[in-house]
Amino acid sequence: MTLETELYDVLGVPSTATGDDIKKAYRKKARNLHPDKNPNDPDAIRNFQELGAAYEILNDPNTREVYDTYGMQGLAGPGGPQDGPDAGDLFAQFFGGVPGGFSFEFGGPGRPFRKRNKGEDSVIPYDVSLEDLYNGKTVKVNMEKEVECGVCKGSGAKGSAKAKKCVTCDGKGWKHVYSQVSTVRIATTRGSCNDCHGAGEILREKDRCKKCKGEKVVQEKTRQEVHVERGMRDGQRIVLAGAGDQEPGLPPGDVIFVLKTQRHESFERSGSDLLATVSITLSEAILGFDRILINHLDGRGVRVASPQGKVITSGTTIILRNEGMPTYKNPDMRGNLYIVLDVEMPGEDWMGSVDHKALAALLPPKKADIEPLPEIVDKVAFEEGTLAEVRARSFPAGSGFFDQAFPSQYGEGDENDWEDEEGDEDEDDGGPPECQPQ
Repeated sequence: MTLETELYDVLGVPSTATGDDIKKAYRKKARNLHPDKNPNDPDAIRNFQELGAAYEILNDPNTREVYDTYGMQGLAGPGGPQDGPDAGDLFAQFFGGVPGGFSFEFGGPGRPFRKRNKGEDSVIPYDVSLEDLYNGKTVKVNMEKEVECGVCKGSGAKGSAKAKKCVTCDGKGWKHVYSQVSTVRIATTRGSCNDCHGAGEILREKDRCKKCKGEKVVQEKTRQEVHVERGMRDGQRIVLAGAGDQEPGLPPGDVIFVLKTQRHESFERSGSDLLATVSITLSEAILGFDRILINHLDGRGVRVASPQGKVITSGTTIILRNEGMPTYKNPDMRGNLYIVLDVEMPGEDWMGSVDHKALAALLPPKKADIEPLPEIVDKVAFEEGTLAEVRARSFPAGSGFFDQAFPSQYGEGDENDWEDEEGDEDEDDGGPPECQPQ
């Protein structure tokens, strides 16, 4: 025997209706009750919501069985005599997935309006250098926060004056906000009342506290210490609990500093590792070097000696173990420092000051023409250019255009084989860090 029939009555079907009967009845009523067809009916949205919720429950065999056996109480939520899903989850899914945002009132009160249990948090971006994250840093920050007014004790009223109930929200502090998410679904949320700002009551101008002007809170200057610990990362949060704004009757919120790392001239960070580019001369590349390659983030000079007889080509990468970033909460453990060696070629001034024949005798021989010699050889002018000129053309040449052969260079492949250099610049998160010259 069915305990309640209210949902069936909404759809206009008996409790013995089949699943097909329920679907047909819902479709027919949904067309007639849609708010767009009833613009002058103030209850149109509510009626349409009740119809949709009733259909969602009765169309599912599990929830229908629970409803037939226990009524709406069986769908009340965890702890009730139910085998099906929580009705609150079902309503939230149907009405846009907004927790606590839908009040379903088939003979019972709706869900209570959720209020904050503390003041609002203040989120503040905080710029730090790579040196700050490497060495750690403590700074004192002057701030202003809202605290409960000491004169009116957070009431906002002068003396024994009392606030009156807000007529806009009927003292609830919130109003229903409707938004249509599809032709048959309307999301209902609860938004703070604009007239009383969520308080549910309004003070007349003459009844307001002289110090806080009825705002219930006043500004207070504070001085806070921010500790940037060694090894912290970009985007990491430093939380100062209870240092935020306070609201009457609630503990103060938190102040949250979000670290934003500034670009460094010499280093790039990749997790716990550091990357840098260092220039060496042609003689160092051929004969070796033993010198300070780079000044570290703590001011130390880092001396490196290349192996005897090792010829270094431009782009060679060396690894300096345990010279990377300290690990957060374990600063004695460090990552690695990767250094890319860029070989500087001599300038024209140097070339003009040396004996070319003597230099040619010392250097490896020049390359000969390719064999076999082509039947036709054209001599063209030598002219310097830049890769930027190539990429400025109509086709999107990538950064590796001259490094390897792509199929699309020879009429094979498709557009996806090309790399768009401009697109890479816009999407910093997806690409590897760039090394900066020292």
